[in-house]
Amino acid sequence: MPELPEVEVVRRGLARWVRGRTVTGVEVLDPRSIRRHALGTEDFIGNLEGATVLDVVRRGKFLWMPLSMAGSDTALPGTALMAHLGMSGQLLMQDPQVPDEKHLKVRIRLSASDGMPGQLRFVDQRIFGGLFVTSLIPTPDGGPGGLGETPLPEIAEEAAHIARDPLDPNFSFDEFYRKVKARRTGLKRALLDQSVISGIGNIYADEALWKARLHYARPTDKLRRGDAERVIEAARDVMNAALAAGGTSFDSLYVNVNGDSGYFDRFLHSYGRAGQPCERCGALIVREPFMNRSSYRCPKCQPKPRTKSPRG
Repeated sequence: MPELPEVEVVRRGLARWVRGRTVTGVEVLDPRSIRRHALGTEDFIGNLEGATVLDVVRRGKFLWMPLSMAGSDTALPGTALMAHLGMSGQLLMQDPQVPDEKHLKVRIRLSASDGMPGQLRFVDQRIFGGLFVTSLIPTPDGGPGGLGETPLPEIAEEAAHIARDPLDPNFSFDEFYRKVKARRTGLKRALLDQSVISGIGNIYADEALWKARLHYARPTDKLRRGDAERVIEAARDVMNAALAAGGTSFDSLYVNVNGDSGYFDRFLHSYGRAGQPCERCGALIVREPFMNRSSYRCPKCQPKPRTKSPRG
């Protein structure tokens, strides 16, 4: 599943190509990919054709494009095109003459603009992702709705409950620490809770915890402020490095809008490295069961806490 760096790479690529352009046509090749749009294909197309993309915005792993209709320069009260990538969803910018991808689901034609690709294509092999038109609402905290080139006061309705991520300029460490201390759980569980902090998935949680030298089961109700600050700074460092590398791709399912894979997997220190020596101390990285998945850690640099969290 794409995490914050992968979604941000896609957001930046889309913003470059679609901001300010008008939707001139929409073709839905597989209605399953717009199943979250409850009013069906005709309504989906009717909401998009003639609309102009104001920006491409992200909150955590959620990605949306605020829209305005002809003669309007604002999206409030308004709508947005929401993109859920799922496990294999791809948003690709293509020229019309490029042959259709095997798993092409939705084609969005855009107005001409300085030789830019004329189509935004949604490709999805496993059909876990999708597109739908959603409402924009004022943000609960009154600040910008999410990360975009132009700070907007609204947010996609489905993302309103999502906490800010460590790369958001309006991220509040004090709010994060308050939420963490109020829980009786393990640190990694808290990092994966999108209502506490967004954008962090299994890969980057393991990498941040390795960098911060903290065990994934460290009890949050006993977490010292300095340790919490260290893991947030580690998460920022890891995700910024992943952004610079274009994200993490273990297969061809995650690509950016140009169809290129990220290469941050070459720089992972803990995730997926079971049985390999820790690059810091030489101890062998271990893999342990965690929430029907796995956690990777260095047993020497990240020792088990003396007091185990009630939920690991």
